[in-house]
Amino acid sequence: MNWYEALIFGLVQGLTEFLPVSSDGHLEIVKFLFGGIEESFLFSVAVHGATVLSILVVFWKDIIKLLSGVYKFTMNDETVYVLKLLVSMIPVAIVGFTLMDKVESLFVADMDITGSFLLVTALFLLIGHFVPKRDKPITYGSAFLMGIAQALAVLPGLSRSGSTISTGLMLGNSKNELARFSFLMVIVPIIGANLVQVVTTEPQAMNVVLFPLIVAFVAAFVSGYAACRWMINIVRKGKLGWFALYCIILGLTLIIFA
Repeated sequence: MNWYEALIFGLVQGLTEFLPVSSDGHLEIVKFLFGGIEESFLFSVAVHGATVLSILVVFWKDIIKLLSGVYKFTMNDETVYVLKLLVSMIPVAIVGFTLMDKVESLFVADMDITGSFLLVTALFLLIGHFVPKRDKPITYGSAFLMGIAQALAVLPGLSRSGSTISTGLMLGNSKNELARFSFLMVIVPIIGANLVQVVTTEPQAMNVVLFPLIVAFVAAFVSGYAACRWMINIVRKGKLGWFALYCIILGLTLIIFA
């Protein structure tokens, strides 16, 4: 992979990881447009690590507050919040350990598959956009259901942020809280997936040219930071419907023409 391909992959990964349009789906589209180009192991780790770093930078005050509360070893608000985050990670952990081989078989730059799941993402977003808004706190049950939505979003074209936030809106959870919870709940799964890759990947598969790797990392971090900030405001203002329209147009275009 050369530097400009790395730049495009990094920008797409960073922007679409947080916007409700599916990062995996858009990366499949980029691979299709580039003739089936494959990302290396270290490249995948770099761009996903960059998006995690952007979350940590955006929410560093919240994370420090949560960790400080947990280390008091009492059942305070921060500990309860972290427990809810852990509950939300259970479904994706189950999928990761039991079904990942089957899921990975769908990542073959098949535009019919990607386009179809983009339409499912649009459906999630439309429901989340039009459902009556309420202000209920996120419960353990809500966290688990959002976790199921996150687990389903391992499919190419099904947006993780769109699915989890729309699920929370359907459950009546506060839109001011949903963006933060949705982004925090993905940190450990991404880190865990990368650690699994480190353990299971052969050393010879880790060879990569350094400059494209740096380009991809910086591009994913900068675009991820901007998209994360943008998405927080979008959720608070309740403007998910425009992304549903985008997913419908893109999904139908892929199915009909690609």
